[in-house]
Amino acid sequence: MGDKSIGLVDKLTHRRAMRRWARAARNAKDLKLPILRQNRAAARLLRTHLDRLIHKADERLALPAIGSTSFPKPHNADWAWRPELWRGPLSKPGMSSVSTKSMLGDEVTLFHDCRLSELTLRQLRNLREQDLAPYGLRMDVFKFDGSFLSLVVDLPTDATRGLKKTHLLGMNCIVEMEKPLEIFARLNIKNGPNTEQIVRELPLHEEDILVEFDLAYSNLNEKRVEKAWIDLIFEGPEMNQVVLRDLTFSRRPRAQL
Repeated sequence: MGDKSIGLVDKLTHRRAMRRWARAARNAKDLKLPILRQNRAAARLLRTHLDRLIHKADERLALPAIGSTSFPKPHNADWAWRPELWRGPLSKPGMSSVSTKSMLGDEVTLFHDCRLSELTLRQLRNLREQDLAPYGLRMDVFKFDGSFLSLVVDLPTDATRGLKKTHLLGMNCIVEMEKPLEIFARLNIKNGPNTEQIVRELPLHEEDILVEFDLAYSNLNEKRVEKAWIDLIFEGPEMNQVVLRDLTFSRRPRAQL
């Protein structure tokens, strides 16, 4: 259909479909089970398409309108990316009493070793004038009886395609917190049986935070790179609220020495 508007026939068809599903919903309590099962299967299939449409529409129409996929990056960057959680609305925007290995979206996973979780994660809308990312992530930590808390972001295959030891991988983020704490970023690159790790502490005194991972100082086997991910490690997170307003990544070749 491209850019064509909805025509009269489509509008009439849509109205009939709406009446049909409204009637099916009203009669669900009285339908025979085989028919109810068929309706449920059809409704689930329809919901899949509707969720995809709503997600894409919300992503394009969300405020701030700019920055859903564009952001400042090095002039010589050969790859740049913002994870989905900061680009568009998730079908499940939040969770409480978050257990370890819980995922928010398809790219972000929370890890901890608490016996009793008093953690919440929630996607929120960015509405500030200076925000480029349409969405952010809020993490509330109440009592914390564990020894570690980390947020893992899986990097896409484009991040590792053609990755070399001459590359610098940069991470930009905007962080807000109720009280000071230390946050470390650890880059993990699986190459064959080994996993290269580079750790950087986030300079939280800066408003727009940048850390870079220089692969020249690693033992990376360029021919066996499989995947990469970032651990955001929070030290002393108890009774704190942390908001990641934006999180972006870029890759560029380092200057020749």
